Amino acid sequence: MSYYKIKDLENYFKMYKKSVREPRKFWDRIADENFTWYQKWDKVFDFDMEKAEFKWFLNAKVNITKNCIDRHLNKRGYKTAIIFEPNNPNEEAQHITYEELYKNVAKWSNVLEEQGVKKGDRVCIYLPMIPELAYATLACARIGAIHSVVFAGFSASALSARINDCEAKMVITSDGGYRGNKTIDLKSIVDESLEKCNTIETVLTVNRTNSSVTMKEGRDLWVQPLLDKAQDNHVAAIMDAEDPLFILYTSGSTGKPKGMLHTTAGYMVYTAYTFKNVFNYEENDVYWCTADIGWITGHSYILYGPLLNGATTVIFEGVPSYPDFSRFWEVIEKHKVNQFYTAPTAIRALAKESLDYVQKFPLSSLKVIGSVGEPINEEAWHWYNDHVGGKRCPLVDTWWQTETGGIMISPIPFVTPTKPTYASLPLPGIQPVLMDELRNEIEGNQVTGALCVKFPWPSMARTIWGDHQRYIDTYFKAFPGKYFTGDGALRDEVGYYRITGRVDDVIIVSGHNLGTAPIEDAINEHPAVAESAIVGFPHDIKGNALYGYVILKETGESRNQDNLRKEINQLISDQIGPIAKLDKIQFVSGLPKTRSGKIMRRILRKIAEGDFSNFGDISTLLNPEIVEEIKDGKL
Repeated sequence: MSYYKIKDLENYFKMYKKSVREPRKFWDRIADENFTWYQKWDKVFDFDMEKAEFKWFLNAKVNITKNCIDRHLNKRGYKTAIIFEPNNPNEEAQHITYEELYKNVAKWSNVLEEQGVKKGDRVCIYLPMIPELAYATLACARIGAIHSVVFAGFSASALSARINDCEAKMVITSDGGYRGNKTIDLKSIVDESLEKCNTIETVLTVNRTNSSVTMKEGRDLWVQPLLDKAQDNHVAAIMDAEDPLFILYTSGSTGKPKGMLHTTAGYMVYTAYTFKNVFNYEENDVYWCTADIGWITGHSYILYGPLLNGATTVIFEGVPSYPDFSRFWEVIEKHKVNQFYTAPTAIRALAKESLDYVQKFPLSSLKVIGSVGEPINEEAWHWYNDHVGGKRCPLVDTWWQTETGGIMISPIPFVTPTKPTYASLPLPGIQPVLMDELRNEIEGNQVTGALCVKFPWPSMARTIWGDHQRYIDTYFKAFPGKYFTGDGALRDEVGYYRITGRVDDVIIVSGHNLGTAPIEDAINEHPAVAESAIVGFPHDIKGNALYGYVILKETGESRNQDNLRKEINQLISDQIGPIAKLDKIQFVSGLPKTRSGKIMRRILRKIAEGDFSNFGDISTLLNPEIVEEIKDGKL
């Protein structure tokens, strides 16, 4: 019996029990049967929760790109590894085979080595969603350099902060990038960021937009002439299981960004295993995750997870609204996509538009649809399930984090019955617990608490780059002996988990703990509402009161706003209780969001409190201009 693929619910419970009772045997078998190793491990894992020290597959030797590419060449050399779908639908898509992927990654690896990049060096990658982003990332992993991909929408100051934190030696960028009807001048952003950096020796530049750029003598090089001269074969470096693979920065809500460090073997085993099961991937399927490789979702479920399974993965350069709101559905139809993985933010934005955009495409190739980035609200869940999945595709509402490396709680398609707004059950090997304020584990079902994980898993981040104490303080101090996710969760009568939002999104009003997610769900059910966000603000009597920021659909914009406020509060009162009614409701045209779709509630909290003093670095937001608009309209 294969441990790798979960077949039905009985098999899931059997596997889950085995993974908890005998974790060493469970992971030993998965790692042994499904990957190529230069040398096997002496011990499956070793850990000290108090010191936050974790090691997996001790002393094993491996290279993740050998598992992503080389081992597929005999059987799948001519199979498409990557479909590149450009921003402009009139530009031809590229189908890159595993053979071509190998040659491109080999050339990039040789170029990096010729430029003096060695094992352990940090390479910052600031590229649009083009094939070169995949080649450069995989080439770093192949030679043992540590890649740090920065989303190519971040500002120069955000980029320089990340370069300086990891002391990168090289930046890989492009002249520019296309995003909808805009061309973004990436090279000049890099040039500006490097005015504040002193560790960068070389900047390699890809030609994407044929823009004129400034090239600094002795530092900046066009990459194409170097690739033209490079050999198209390369022997992958032998890496230790615990050698660093990449650093990925998450925006700390305050202070400098946290560089989460992921290592090689555990990350490889877990991302491959979760990709196979959560997306029910089968040979010859076409899989598409709409994220950017600059996020953990892109690392784990555009690049590594799919390629480790010999899959065909789509890299999409564009945006869901260009040239119009049917772009996602047109791409699914064009490439006969079988698994589609996107964010609730995108779903809500598309649900606001005419159904005609979706309905003109049959979408009959789809087998599994998924959601990532934040809990999906009920209205969006149903719209996605009904109109995209046609009520026949399981909707996997996945919960995980940059820090976890891979999906932790999720339905398994055709195995776990789905339930709207519930991430459902933990994957094998994951042991979630709910904790109360006294740091006690909450037993039983139909309970809520702080979501923690009480046992290590292979793909967990090993530290915050250069600051292990911050890693301990952030994730292991609040609940000693456990990893604290920062999220609150509810466990229902059958043990399904529903993420109720960040624990700091629990607002205490007149002594009642109110999670923002259920209130937002209630508001979003109003036919005139597109999206909402709730924060608390100080109140003389209640301690805190609730302030709502609400985006209206077009149909709601012409309505009487006072009436709408009454209707929204009535809905909340009916669904949650009068205690959850909002004291203030401000109608806005947008919400401040990170590029991965998370609402920046700390900004909304400050505005609700009337504190306009310091919003921190808002240049990394998807829509920094919205902050001023919300501030001006404060009630």
